[in-house]
Amino acid sequence: MGSAGAAGGVGTERQRAQARLGWHGRFRLPCSDSAALGRDNFEKFAGRTTLARGWASPTSVGSTPGSRTQPPGKLEVRQTPEGWSFVGGVPSFNIPGEVVDLSAAVRMELDIQCEEMSPGRWAELLATMKSCKTIRLDDCNLSSSNCKDLSSIIHMNPSLTELKLNNNELGDAGIEYLCKGLLMPSCSLQKLWLQNCNLTSASCETLRSLLSAQPALTELHVGDNKLGTAGVKVLCQGISNPNCKLQKLQLEYCELTAEVVGALNAALQSKPSLRELSLSNNTLGDAAVKQLCQGLLEASCNLELLHLENCGITSESCREISAVLCSKAALLDLSVGDNKIGDSGLALLCQGLMHPSCRIQKLWLWDCDLTSASCKDLSRLISTKESLAEISLIDNNLRDSGMEMLCQALKDPRSKLQELWVRECGLTTACCKALSSALCTHKHLKVLHMGENKLGDAGVELLCQGLLHPTCSLQALWLGNCDLTAACCASLATVMATKQCLTELDLSYNSLEDEGVRKLCEALRSPSCNVQQLILYDIYWSPEVDDELRALEEAKPDVKIIS
Repeated sequence: MGSAGAAGGVGTERQRAQARLGWHGRFRLPCSDSAALGRDNFEKFAGRTTLARGWASPTSVGSTPGSRTQPPGKLEVRQTPEGWSFVGGVPSFNIPGEVVDLSAAVRMELDIQCEEMSPGRWAELLATMKSCKTIRLDDCNLSSSNCKDLSSIIHMNPSLTELKLNNNELGDAGIEYLCKGLLMPSCSLQKLWLQNCNLTSASCETLRSLLSAQPALTELHVGDNKLGTAGVKVLCQGISNPNCKLQKLQLEYCELTAEVVGALNAALQSKPSLRELSLSNNTLGDAAVKQLCQGLLEASCNLELLHLENCGITSESCREISAVLCSKAALLDLSVGDNKIGDSGLALLCQGLMHPSCRIQKLWLWDCDLTSASCKDLSRLISTKESLAEISLIDNNLRDSGMEMLCQALKDPRSKLQELWVRECGLTTACCKALSSALCTHKHLKVLHMGENKLGDAGVELLCQGLLHPTCSLQALWLGNCDLTAACCASLATVMATKQCLTELDLSYNSLEDEGVRKLCEALRSPSCNVQQLILYDIYWSPEVDDELRALEEAKPDVKIIS
């Protein structure tokens, strides 16, 4: 009997490109598209976060493929310091020993994903929304008619601070309805998410009015809409308004061209409050990026996050980006992934990254045509830049020789790296001894992504030696599609049962079979095992093992086996 994992490699090029963005402030495909793509395509290019955390989040609702978490419509409740938070249900329910009436609560969270809204269900939720602080309705097949109702809710609910409506066909008409409520004096909305909502440049005039009139609004996410250069120029007029206090602006996949940069620079210069700017997946090119860097160098610019993934950047504009890194200590998060900067471009970037005033924390360089030649500069960066906590080198041809240089850097006491992403980097068993040694000495590393590398059983056996060392404090380990069999599962099981810091393990797309899966299950049963997510996509096992997995989940409800 096989697992429920979907086959990878399916979906349009656009979907695959969106899949690179992962979670955490990035796009989330509708459930149907997620199922078609399969998890492996998501994690292959996952942009900025450990996907599994979002994939099986105990607070998420929806038909996420393979996850045995909460089904659509089922209620989950939690109590936070701010009050009651609930997901996907009606406002009155029983908790053992007491009855809680959430309709009386003021600060609540409604988070529903991937649910078709019947008229009855929508009417039920509208009553609930009147007292919600946060409303998230991604992938719920909403339209402009629903926006009329939401506009009334916004008007009646001054406590609403976050509204998330990604992946719904709202259209320009829907945004016009929505903004009638958002423009009311009683509105105090701070975060607005409208990604992939079928908006065009026509919506930008409405959004400009909103930005000009609502100083409470600090986040605007409008990626994956055909706003175009003309539309975003209008949007920038609103950002430049003195009343606007925007801090985060997300414009990925908005069909922008180089001509938009002048307006963006004007907005950056007039808006020192702006901290995060994402322009990924727009056809900008080197000339536009150079111009953008001139704006970033202005004294009034205080950007902390800059994302320029898949923007047509080459080594030609890396000198200008490097100058920004030298001059702007505020810049903490830089992503230039999916740009062909090559080894020469990376060398230029490292000049800025190594500058004493640079305080970079997150650096994403996935699919940048890097080779092992870049690893000398990268090693120097990892070993000496103590602020650097997270680096992604996914889909670069680093090879074992490059990885060994990175491992040597991790052993430097000055290195404070916490996350290392080296998926699909041409690694083999040969680099695992060096990595194991690094794990024995580097106490800061929490997340290690090594999927799509031919490590083999022998390589993982070596890794486990380092993982078992008392110094190692790794929390998440991804080894999907690493040519593993049941032969390495005994060592992995020992790590699971021994290292209580390990909470997340991905072994997808490996031929573990019944023997290997049973060893993992035995480790999960151990009282000392603290693994909360075991990810086993496209691993085949018998009905008997499937029964064991289900029984284990029932016995340990905190454990999520994602398959």
